[in-house]
Amino acid sequence: MRPPPSPSGLLDHLTSYFWSGDLIRSRSVSDIVLSGTLDVPAPPALLLADWERDIAQQLQLEPGDVEPLPLARARMRWPDYKHCVLAVADWTRGLGLQKVLADSDVALMACRGAKYHHDGAQYGGAAFCNLFLSDDKGLDLHFPATGQRIPLSRGTVVIFDTGQPHAVIRRGSSGFDAAHFLPGTDCSQVFLSWELPIEDADVAHALRVAFDVDPSTCLLLDEEQVWPGGARTTVCPATGRWRRAE
Repeated sequence: MRPPPSPSGLLDHLTSYFWSGDLIRSRSVSDIVLSGTLDVPAPPALLLADWERDIAQQLQLEPGDVEPLPLARARMRWPDYKHCVLAVADWTRGLGLQKVLADSDVALMACRGAKYHHDGAQYGGAAFCNLFLSDDKGLDLHFPATGQRIPLSRGTVVIFDTGQPHAVIRRGSSGFDAAHFLPGTDCSQVFLSWELPIEDADVAHALRVAFDVDPSTCLLLDEEQVWPGGARTTVCPATGRWRRAE
């Protein structure tokens, strides 16, 4: 669904500069977050235990960290993996995205909450499609510029622009607090994440992305980044507000 327009208008002034082949190209950053809830079976108990062990011992996630888990190993012990993928594929086709999911890279990810950030400096040429696999642990996916909060539970699925700031925070909280995600707290989330190419016509149409909005600045850049209001800034990890880059 499309959230109400942001009263601050911040996303109206966000520009993503991303690699398109060998060139940096510019585009708008979408304020649209597409979300739903799919009926997907719980992963096997042994696989869930394996993920928790990897999160604690291998990844050693700190509060707010987001890191990949080994997908190939998980698929060998996950008979319903294909069901999860088909459910997301059916959902994306219902949004008019046709076969883009099948052609997109997928990863298995884990987090202990997530600090406010955007992913436009690494994935500016993509939108994320995430399917959450963990049960409800009282966490929300929060987009501060629009105010949209999506409760996370097994089957929650979202598509959003990588340039839009977001975080995973405790439900009812006003921002990211590391104290909510300390060791010993049952707060990890595991999810499948697809990188949907933003230049795909169906993806761009669904998110209403405009391209080549600032071609002159592209000539000055040699890396992907997101600028609000024509200036290089960063996102505050606790509040999601933009602040001047150091």
